Amino acid sequence: MGGVDALVVAVAALDHSNAYWGAAAAIAGSVMGSLFLFFLARKGGEAYLHRHTLSKRGQLLRAWFLEYGLLTVFVPAFVPVIPMPVKIFILSAGALGVNPVTFLIVLTAARVPRYVFLAWLGTRLGADTWPYLRRHLWEFIFLASVLFVIIYFVITWLHNRRIRPLLPR
Repeated sequence: MGGVDALVVAVAALDHSNAYWGAAAAIAGSVMGSLFLFFLARKGGEAYLHRHTLSKRGQLLRAWFLEYGLLTVFVPAFVPVIPMPVKIFILSAGALGVNPVTFLIVLTAARVPRYVFLAWLGTRLGADTWPYLRRHLWEFIFLASVLFVIIYFVITWLHNRRIRPLLPR
């Protein structure tokens, strides 16, 4: 769990009346920082990635990321406790030309429940929040895995529905 997670829990545990304000501040800061990184990568990373995605394999990777890559942003941005490197996926999304509005929606959809959950948990468990999260680490890993698989299949299903009408019969 990162420093922002710890701060949200600490604020919630110490002052219940400010728990959700702390979560809102964490959401705003996380989204703004991620957007900054996204646009930085969009400007600086395009040339680098263009050189490295000229090959057939590189083009396949780029196509896969444009179709499913935001899944790699959503899951680590959503699930607390599990140390997943979300920044590398944010950089990739920016450099590979993911739509900024779509990126913003996905990131916000992940961060809001994460920080609201941590604020809620902090108000309920107080100082016992960290031991609780550590005790249930494997459940969070399982949740992240299941979430990844479900979202992957939903995206695949939507993709196939979108492509199927275009195929000749």
